[in-house]
Amino acid sequence: MTAIILRDLRLALRHPADALSAVLFFVITCALFPFGIGPAPEALARLAPGALVTTALLAALLPLDRLFTGEAEDGSLDLLRLSGVSPAALTAAKAVAHWLLTGPPLLLATPIAAALLNLPTSAWPVALLALALASAILSLLGTLGAALTLGARRGGALLPLLVLPLAVPVVIFTAGAIEAAAADLSPRPFLLLLAALLAASLPLAPLAAGASLREG
Repeated sequence: MTAIILRDLRLALRHPADALSAVLFFVITCALFPFGIGPAPEALARLAPGALVTTALLAALLPLDRLFTGEAEDGSLDLLRLSGVSPAALTAAKAVAHWLLTGPPLLLATPIAAALLNLPTSAWPVALLALALASAILSLLGTLGAALTLGARRGGALLPLLVLPLAVPVVIFTAGAIEAAAADLSPRPFLLLLAALLAASLPLAPLAAGASLREG
């Protein structure tokens, strides 16, 4: 599993534009909100929790359609299946690699996006923690969606249709945590719910994605 993760990271570093595109999409989309709704600080602050979560979700979806496609086309996915690593472990390694490539860069860009949306600085630490949990869950759900749509016609179009409905609770709890922190309330219930979702997704998503690869 470690070798698969390091391999994916090395391949991604050869094409850094793919990882940077997600970060640029995140920041630029957040920068567009003041132009769309006006520069009023109060309106931006109310919109900030939902805007941060939604744009981060969409940014994390960008590289998912290539998670298994390239390896399926050149035959390396079949070799990985024969390497002795179980399909669940293979998909778990893919999810970890996806999070390492998208999660930390998005978290580094979060203060910039939060400032553009006039989110109170007191809520920034909670926003970083909530988005870290949310991005990990989205990597697991996205890996499941990528495995399910592998080999399907227009799989890139089907992938968001599968992942976005599953991500609705993640969006609600993440936005709730950030909004509570901005209102000087305790974000603990929302963070615990996110942690529970992550704990449930860690075993279930790789097992389901591995079963889909095995059937494929």
